[in-house]
Amino acid sequence: MVSTTMEPASSTPLERDARLINAREHRIKPGEIAVGVVIGRTSEFFDFFVYAIASVLVFPSVIFPFVDALTGTLYSFAMFALAFIARPIGAFLFLWIDRRHGRGVKLTIALFLLGGSTMAMAFLPSYQSAGILAVLLLGLFRIGQGFATGGTWDGLPSLLALNAPPGRRGWFAMIPQLGAPLGLLVASAVFAFLLTTLSTADFLDWGWRYPFFVAFAINVVALFARLRLISTPGFEQLYESRELQPSPVVEMFREEGRTVVLGAFAPLASFALFHLVTVFPLSWVILHDEPPARFLVIEIVGAVVGVVAVMLSGLLADRIGRRTVLGVSAALIAAYSGFAPQLLGKGSAGEWTYMMLGFLQRGLAFGQSSGAVNGSFSTRHRYPGAGMTATAAWLIGAGFAPLAALLLASNFGLIAVGAYLLSGAICTLAALGINREWGNKSA
Repeated sequence: MVSTTMEPASSTPLERDARLINAREHRIKPGEIAVGVVIGRTSEFFDFFVYAIASVLVFPSVIFPFVDALTGTLYSFAMFALAFIARPIGAFLFLWIDRRHGRGVKLTIALFLLGGSTMAMAFLPSYQSAGILAVLLLGLFRIGQGFATGGTWDGLPSLLALNAPPGRRGWFAMIPQLGAPLGLLVASAVFAFLLTTLSTADFLDWGWRYPFFVAFAINVVALFARLRLISTPGFEQLYESRELQPSPVVEMFREEGRTVVLGAFAPLASFALFHLVTVFPLSWVILHDEPPARFLVIEIVGAVVGVVAVMLSGLLADRIGRRTVLGVSAALIAAYSGFAPQLLGKGSAGEWTYMMLGFLQRGLAFGQSSGAVNGSFSTRHRYPGAGMTATAAWLIGAGFAPLAALLLASNFGLIAVGAYLLSGAICTLAALGINREWGNKSA
């Protein structure tokens, strides 16, 4: 039975009060952890996709009207990448806050900064009214989003994996990944609703701002849901017993930097495909004068397929091993890269085929990409190692994917997008081959 008197050395008065409020005498079940993980990840990905969709539908016209549509979208995707560059810096700082003031304080600051940066975009002036200041503010708010995201790692996914029942590690490993298709589904639905109920002028004037307000509200709800979990004595005891504590990051890199690097490349195929079936195709079809609301419907259906595929990855991983699922899915993505991108130029049937196949493969690969190397970390460095590996993987695999894909497609055709995706699949297979023991440790 969990003790309610346990107080870790790093507790602050705020966290101790929260533990007293939330103290309850029962054993922590994996299902409770799963609820916190899904709520937290869905809120983060909703923020993510609200900005991603706006970077295609809004910012080229509102912030970059002084250039043509293609160049404006490329500028917008360059701004999109700023968050991924800022994220590692935020991760370093917030891990320091974690060590000094506790996990709850870190998470509160990070989520309020994330929500504040997101909501600030709702008040972003247009280039027509503010000139270059509008561009600078967009960049500043995007950096704020990335910086804050670096602090949202709460260790719950690692805790969930470590407390999974025997033989169910793959199933529980996929649960955090459900946040991505769920976040996309909600964000796409909100924008599709606005596009179909407002005129283009009203949408570009004020309608696009509402999803950013919604994002802030969801962040607040997610914050209290997650704090209610991590501030209880039972969860703190689990963190302590599993040694999920914030060791110094410099020391972690010195001792286990190789694992971080390999871990960043292991999910590269799924992370590259992540944006090539969400952000990039939306930009491509809009630049070719197709109605955005229609394509958002395709993305909503694709997100549902993605949810099913992520769940399927958990079932498969428990039968054949996580490393096998990652390797086979990378090989399938490599095959997909040889023909699928060209389907975007083949009309409605081609678009549906590209998107549904893409979401299916993305779900299978992405479902097991979280924490693929976490078992390779020593217990002392597992908590910061898992967070920094995820941060590095997003930077390398996803941060520049929409920009690179659109730049390649506009200059060399859609076949070049396939070559870009193929490079990600090769990196995943190479990383899995270099560190074969991952399969045995995480199966």
